[in-house]
Amino acid sequence: MNVDCCSGGASCCSPKPVRRTVEIDFLYLDLSMCGRCKGTDANLDAAMAEVSGVLKAAGFDVVLNKINITSRELAVKHQFLSSPTIRVNGRDIEPDAKESACESCGDLCGANIDCRVWIYDGMEYTVPPKEFIVNAILREVYSSTRTSAQDAREYRIPHNLEVFFEGDRQRTI
Repeated sequence: MNVDCCSGGASCCSPKPVRRTVEIDFLYLDLSMCGRCKGTDANLDAAMAEVSGVLKAAGFDVVLNKINITSRELAVKHQFLSSPTIRVNGRDIEPDAKESACESCGDLCGANIDCRVWIYDGMEYTVPPKEFIVNAILREVYSSTRTSAQDAREYRIPHNLEVFFEGDRQRTI
């Protein structure tokens, strides 16, 4: 007697769902002194705790990369524009980076340095709110549009980062 594997509701005949990957990159200059980087890191961790379960249930594997941009070469490699940065599947969640003076990064390198500010619900934040990060991740995952102005730009390391790396290099000599 031949038994068909699909009789009786066996799951062997059901196609296995294809899992997709959501890659989240957190790029930063410093987690030891910079309040903006530390706060963004903490809020990103909190956002990931909230959204990871939903994404996994929806068939996504989530990968979080935390990348300390310690040199001009790493900045170029990652096309780093402003600290801190969060990217989802390679796209900055705040593509039009706005910056303001960051005392702690200035103290690190001995120069005036600007770091990112985040705009959420019409207000400016030095650390992105957890809700902003969750919404940005979900928007990117479920967006049907896959291009942005960021994709078309030719990368040139910002002067602000050149100053940071030069100051940091001078401090360590």
